Amino acid sequence: MDNQEHTHDHRNHDDHQHHHDHNHHRHMAEPGTKSATDPVCGMQVTIKDGVRSQDYDGETFYFCSDGCQEKFKADPYFYASGNSREAGQQTQPGTQWTCPMHPEIIRDEPGSCPKCGMALEPTVPTDEPSEELVDFTRRLWVSVAAAIPLMILTMGGMVGITVRDWIGHQMAAYVEFVIATPIVFWAAQPFFKRGWDSIRNVSPNMWTLISLGVGAAYIYSLFATFLPGVFPEQYRSAEGVGTYFEASVVIVALIFVGQVLELRARERTGDAIRALLDLAPKTARRILPDGSEYDAPLDHVMAGDLLRVRPGDSIPVDGEVTEGHSSVDESMITGEPVPIEKNEGDKVTGGTINKNGTLAIRATHIGSETVLSQIVGMVSSARQSRAPIQGLADKVSAIFVPAVVGAALLAFVIWLIFGPDPALAFAFAAAVSVLIIACPCALGLATPISITTAAGRGAQAGVLIKDAEALERMARVDTVIVDKTGTLTEGKPKLTDVVSLGDLGEDAVLAMAAALERGSEHPLAEAIVSGAKERGVERRESSDFEAMTGKGVKGLVEGKDVALGNAAMLDALSIDTDEASKKASALQEEGKTAMFVAIDGQLAGIVAVADPIKESTAQAIRDLHELGLTVIMATGDNERTAEAVASKLGIDDVRAGVLPEGKKALVEELHETGAFVAMAGDGVNDAPALAAADVGIAMGTGADVAMESAGITLLGGDLAGIVRARKLATKTLRNIKQNLFFAFVYNSAGVPLAAGILYPVFGLLLSPMIAAAAMSLSSVSVIANALRLRRIDL
Repeated sequence: MDNQEHTHDHRNHDDHQHHHDHNHHRHMAEPGTKSATDPVCGMQVTIKDGVRSQDYDGETFYFCSDGCQEKFKADPYFYASGNSREAGQQTQPGTQWTCPMHPEIIRDEPGSCPKCGMALEPTVPTDEPSEELVDFTRRLWVSVAAAIPLMILTMGGMVGITVRDWIGHQMAAYVEFVIATPIVFWAAQPFFKRGWDSIRNVSPNMWTLISLGVGAAYIYSLFATFLPGVFPEQYRSAEGVGTYFEASVVIVALIFVGQVLELRARERTGDAIRALLDLAPKTARRILPDGSEYDAPLDHVMAGDLLRVRPGDSIPVDGEVTEGHSSVDESMITGEPVPIEKNEGDKVTGGTINKNGTLAIRATHIGSETVLSQIVGMVSSARQSRAPIQGLADKVSAIFVPAVVGAALLAFVIWLIFGPDPALAFAFAAAVSVLIIACPCALGLATPISITTAAGRGAQAGVLIKDAEALERMARVDTVIVDKTGTLTEGKPKLTDVVSLGDLGEDAVLAMAAALERGSEHPLAEAIVSGAKERGVERRESSDFEAMTGKGVKGLVEGKDVALGNAAMLDALSIDTDEASKKASALQEEGKTAMFVAIDGQLAGIVAVADPIKESTAQAIRDLHELGLTVIMATGDNERTAEAVASKLGIDDVRAGVLPEGKKALVEELHETGAFVAMAGDGVNDAPALAAADVGIAMGTGADVAMESAGITLLGGDLAGIVRARKLATKTLRNIKQNLFFAFVYNSAGVPLAAGILYPVFGLLLSPMIAAAAMSLSSVSVIANALRLRRIDL
C-alpha cells in the first residue's frame, strides 16, 4: 500500500474516531489508545518512547516525520484547529495548458499544439521561465557555435580567410557534413517533429515550410558531398558540386534567434497577470482568540479568520472591517486613483493597499473566490478566446502554405529551365528561400498576441475582458444604454434641501422628519436621518409609527402628530398643499424627490432628497460623445427626475419608468434601427438586456466580476470605465489590423523576392540565410507592435 492510500485510509478512520473535540477538530491520542493522528498529514502515529511530539495550547500532538513536525511548528493554530483538514478538502483546479496561436486547444499537461506545433503555455502565467524557452536557448547557442566555423569555411575567402584552399574542397565538404549533421538531427529536431505533425494532421503551417526548406538543403548537400555523380556534368565544377550545409545550419540558428526573441516577448504579455498575482501578499497576520498575532502563509487563511492589516500592507484576502479606520488604495484593481475610506463594517478587497490606519478584518472570501482571483481568471479566459477577425488570418493560413509550396516548386522549375549555370544550384536556392521567407508565423501571432496584451492592460485599468469577441464588438459600438441609479449617480440618496413653510425653523422641521423616519427602512428615510445627523440636528424620539404604502409615514413626536409624505398623503389627511406645490415642483424639476412635512394638521415644511450625480459622470458623457457614441439613459425612475438628470448631463435620449424586461425590449428596438448596442447594467436584474446587447457591460465589483451575461466587467462601476473599455477596444483592433497588414505585406512581398524576381533586372538574389533572418524578424516586429498596447493611455 503506498503512502497516499495509507493516508487516505487513516483519514477516513480518523473521521470516525478522532472528533472528540468537535469545535476545534483536535487530533489527539485518546486515553487508553496507543495511536494518534498526525494533524498535518492525517496518518496514524503509534505513541511510544521517542516519537515526535509537540505541545500546543495545553494539548500534545504527535507526528509521523520531521517534515510534518516542522510544518506544524510554522503554523500550529492552522493544524491544531482542524483548518488544515478543511483546506485540504478544497480542491484547487490544476494548471491547464493552451496554444498561443490556437487558444481553443486546452490540455491538462504540457506538450505541442496539434495544429501548429507550438509548445503549449500555462493558461495562467507563472514566474517560472518557459521550458521551451530554456530548451530553445540551449539549442540556439549550439547552433550558433556550429554556424560560425561553417561560415568561415564557406565564406572566409571573401575576407581573406582561405581555409577551404588549405584543406581542399572535398575535405571541407566532409568537415561541413560533420558539423551540420548534429545540428540538423538534434538542434532542429523540434522543427522536424512539428513539421511532420503538421503533415500527419493535415494542418500545414510554418513548420511544414521550415522543415521542408532545411531538410531539402541538407539532403541536397548530402548528395553533393557523397554522390556528386548523380548531378549532370554541367553542374559539377573542378571543385565538385556546391553544398548548402552552412545554409541549413544558419537557417536553423536564425530561426532559433526568432523563436527565442518571440518566446521572451510572449512571456512579457503575461506580465499584467503576474503583476495582479503579485498584488496578494505571501503571508497574512492572523489574530488568535487570545489576542496574540503571527504571520501565517496566505494559503492557510480560512474564511472567518481574523486578520490584522498594518499601514502600508497589502490586504491579503477579501474581507470585512471589524475594527479600525483607514483609507485603502484600490487603484490596482479598479483603476480609480482616489483612496477609499474604510470603517467598521465596510468590505475590503484582497490585493489593495492599506494606506495610513491599522485595520482588523474578518476573511470572507479566500483562494479562487476572491475578486483578485476572479480578475485573473477573466484575463486568462480572454487570452484563450478567439476574435472574429482572427478567422481571416486562419483562412489565409489554410491556403497560404500549400500555395507557398506551389510557388517554391514553380520557382525551382523556372530557374532550372531559364536560369544561368549552374541552374540547379540557383533553382534550389530560390525554392528554399521561398519556403523559408513565407513562413506564416507572423500571420498566426498577429491577433492572439494583441488580445493577450490588451486583456492584461485592461485589467490594470479596471476593465475586465471576458473574451476577444466582446473586445472586437466594443470597437464597433455606436450606442450605449446606461442605468441612472448607481451608474450616473452615487446610488445612495442624500438630503439636499430643507424648506420651512411655517413658524418652525429648518432644523426643527428636519428634526421632526428624522425622528419619524428612524422607524423606516426605506432608502429615502435613511438619507433624511443621515442628513439630520450631519447637520448636527437635535435627536428626537417618535412613537405610534405607521407606514402608509405609496404615500408616506406618520406618528407621534414629542406628543405632536407628524406626517411625512407625498401630496397624496397630505390629501388623505385633508391638509392643503397648494401654497407649497410650486416650491415642491421646482425641486422636482432639479431631479429631487420632495416630501411634505405636516405637524398637528398644518403644513410645516418640505424636505428634498436626491441621488447625487457622480463627479466623474459629466466628463465621461462628454468623452463618450467625443468617441462618437450615442448615450441613452434607461431608468425605472419617474420621467421628471430622469429628464432633470439627462438635461444636466447632456444625455441624448431618456427612457423613464423602464422595468428590467423593458431594457431588453429597448435593445431589440435599437437593433431594428441598425444600431450596434452596448448595455451597461448591474448584472443582476439587467441580465436579459446584457445578453441581448451586442456587448454586455457589468458595472460594479465583487459579485459582478464573474457575470456570465456580460462580455466586459468594469470594476470601477461608473461611466469612466466605459470610456476606458471603448478606447482599449478601438486601439486593440487597430493594433491587430496593423499586425495583419505587416504580416500580409511582408509575405506577399517576400515570396517574389525570394523566388528571384529582381535577378533579371538587378542581378539580386535573396539567399536562404537572409530569408530565414527576415522571417524571424517579421515575427518579432509583430510582437513588438502588440506590446505597445501595454503602454496605451486609458
